Amino acid sequence: MTQPPLWTTEALARAMGGRILGKPGPAIADISIDTRTLNAGEAYVAIKGLAHDGHAFAGAALAKGASVAVVSEDWAQSAPPGAYIAVADPLKALEKAGIVARARTAAKIVGITGSVGKTSTKETLARVLAREGRTHAPPKSFNNHIGVPLTLARMPAGAEFGVFEIGMNHAGEITPLTRMVRPDVAVITAIEAVHIENLGSIEAIADAKAEIFVGVEHGGVAVLPRDNRFYERLAKAARAAGIDTIVSFGEHEEADVRLMRIVLAAECSTVSARVMGTDVTYKFGAPGKHLAMNSLAVLAAAKLVGCDLALAALSLGETRAVAGRGEKSLRRLPSGSFTLLDESYNANPVSVRAAISVLAGAPKGPQGRRIVVLGDMLELGNDAERLHAELAEPIDKGNIDLVFCSGPMMRHLWDRLPSHRRAGYAPTAAELEPLVIRGLKPGDVVMVKGSRGSRMAPLVETLKATYEAVPAEDLQGAT
Repeated sequence: MTQPPLWTTEALARAMGGRILGKPGPAIADISIDTRTLNAGEAYVAIKGLAHDGHAFAGAALAKGASVAVVSEDWAQSAPPGAYIAVADPLKALEKAGIVARARTAAKIVGITGSVGKTSTKETLARVLAREGRTHAPPKSFNNHIGVPLTLARMPAGAEFGVFEIGMNHAGEITPLTRMVRPDVAVITAIEAVHIENLGSIEAIADAKAEIFVGVEHGGVAVLPRDNRFYERLAKAARAAGIDTIVSFGEHEEADVRLMRIVLAAECSTVSARVMGTDVTYKFGAPGKHLAMNSLAVLAAAKLVGCDLALAALSLGETRAVAGRGEKSLRRLPSGSFTLLDESYNANPVSVRAAISVLAGAPKGPQGRRIVVLGDMLELGNDAERLHAELAEPIDKGNIDLVFCSGPMMRHLWDRLPSHRRAGYAPTAAELEPLVIRGLKPGDVVMVKGSRGSRMAPLVETLKATYEAVPAEDLQGAT
């Protein structure tokens, strides 16, 4: 059966409060803000950002087959011939479309925030819900003032479930986003010292994350981390927002979704949990206790929106780490191979410690070493030097063989390391690249991690470009 269009042009113009110019196509298959990924039949929204004005690409969007370009009234006055929806402000128009899209669907909506684990939890939950019904979720994080309304506006009217990631850098940023999303279930994964430079204290971080509760639908539920030291603060904020039902997850004996037992392995974890009175045992298909803990929040949210618990638990075995968030690949060397663990998407003290724990349990070759390549963790405020230096403790505990560091803050870790662990230091990731490349040997396991601003992702791409992946059919016997 043919799926109905995401929007008709008239409906989108009406939702945005705009007027149609020219002769656009009658149907809109999707909404895009990037001509590089735009497909024919989509609506292009010309967002004016800090670095680029999307109006400069409106012509290219139409040339690629966009049904219509959403542009400002001011720009439309001198626009070349084409199919447009003229609005006062394209970003505000996108927000209006998102609000209308949310109102027209009967989908059960889950909103996810937290200091760490938002994206992996969002992706895992979306995969679980997709086994139960038509599920809408963003392909990437899309968790800010542009990504959230864009994800809402792209939600089909017939969706049965929606999963939204809601992020922030400053206090007050989550409030307008959660009021757009209006989640039935609000999940907070954890509260940690992330963005503390912007907010001043970890208490302020907890309060900023708790803003997600103000948008929760009447009768909605908060899912909270019971082991976190700010659990009571979060629960109080949820109740103050009118949320009567709070479901907790963790190892705490009072957790509603409680981890009873976990067996960690290099590729996955086996988890036994008690989920709101029901015992389940399941495999979680990515390594690391931190990820398995977040799977408890996934099961809680899935059950709360009506999913079959056994089927949800079974689906967790299909989880795989993705690029930037633990993706594992075997790369070919001239005389063997090494394992690359890509954790380059972002970093904070909690996530780096978790990644080091995974590296410590990763199997290496007979002559191989466990190697960590670290870039600066940003936005840590006055505690930055101490938090970087203290990473020496999990490195020592995990018996990590060698450490590469880049960035001024990681210099404090470098200075704390014993000489036998020092593999190389450079002021920038680009300068560190040749040191890492020259330092690899067959059987090594290499984990790369750092904040996005520390530019560790390009270092990973250089490693991938330099050393090709070992095909699956060649894995047997590889070292």
